[in-house]
Amino acid sequence: MREIFQPLLFLLARSSEEELRRQNEFLKAENELLRKRVPKKRIFLNQEERERLMKLGLAMGPAIRHAITIVDYSTFRRWVKKSDNKATATKVGRPRIAQVIRELVVQIANETGWGYSRILGELRKLHVGRISRQTVKNILVENGLEPGPKRGRGSWGEFLKLHADTLWQCDFFSKRIWTMEGPRQVFALAFIHVATRRVFVSPSTLSANGEWMKQQATAFLEHIQSEQLECSIVMRDLDNAFSENFNSVFTDRGIAIKPVGPCAPNLNAFAERWIQSIQQEALDHFIIFGQQHFDHIVREYVKFYHECRPHQGIGNVLLPKPRGEPVDDLVDKTPIQLSEIKCERRLSGLLKHYYRAA
Repeated sequence: MREIFQPLLFLLARSSEEELRRQNEFLKAENELLRKRVPKKRIFLNQEERERLMKLGLAMGPAIRHAITIVDYSTFRRWVKKSDNKATATKVGRPRIAQVIRELVVQIANETGWGYSRILGELRKLHVGRISRQTVKNILVENGLEPGPKRGRGSWGEFLKLHADTLWQCDFFSKRIWTMEGPRQVFALAFIHVATRRVFVSPSTLSANGEWMKQQATAFLEHIQSEQLECSIVMRDLDNAFSENFNSVFTDRGIAIKPVGPCAPNLNAFAERWIQSIQQEALDHFIIFGQQHFDHIVREYVKFYHECRPHQGIGNVLLPKPRGEPVDDLVDKTPIQLSEIKCERRLSGLLKHYYRAA
């Protein structure tokens, strides 16, 4: 009987070992592929992560030398040696930094991207004493944070947040209209203020030549002056209609022109989205006869957009009024009566606005 089962048990054991070996090879290959996609920077591990790797690695014995990839094998041995010495060494030196200070260091680093020297200065300003530059650096490393300051030019979202109050985006929109000479394509130029979402739209034209563009740029600057809105940057796409005549109106007043790159509509997303709104909510519903008809529809929509239309991008409220006037209070705890609800219609009922009668 022993002669029958012993080969079978051996075969099962070999099969299990072969399966484990294949799984290990797969996981190792998967790990290598993932590591190639990680920026080639040193990976900082906190103490808890180190202890976890040591526990698993020591159980593997000498095989850990060929399995470990996140750090060098010599680094792993140094961790083990340091851990062994901690068990018997007598604690000397300064007392451990209070947990609340450690949490404060991590919080400041996450919120600002500052390096350890800058964080130390902020701690001194907060009268946090008895902490050195090296201690701040160690706290950052232990929590997996880069001790150096955040480098680079920042994200696109950060740029928009910093410049929103003085940033405008502009773009063309057009519509095929019917004239006495037949069908023509009519154009208009829209500017949108990123912070408030307020817009300025030019009169229409059949030819956006250099002189017309210069006139609309000048009219835009006069408009924002009357609305008490600021402008330091104007973003636009690479359309040839944005000529030097157009650019010089802004640059002569110290306003920067920032062209967006090709195939990058998200960089001009606020203007693109507003144009999509006016097309879908108004222009696409009409067969337009002449420029005056087109301009009338645009004016009615812009007035509706500014005064009556809630906006999802700013919390489903109305746009701020010009000159810093407060927005009407939309919260009313008084009981609602259907007889109080009135509907105001524009553009033959296409645009509807509901309000409570006084």
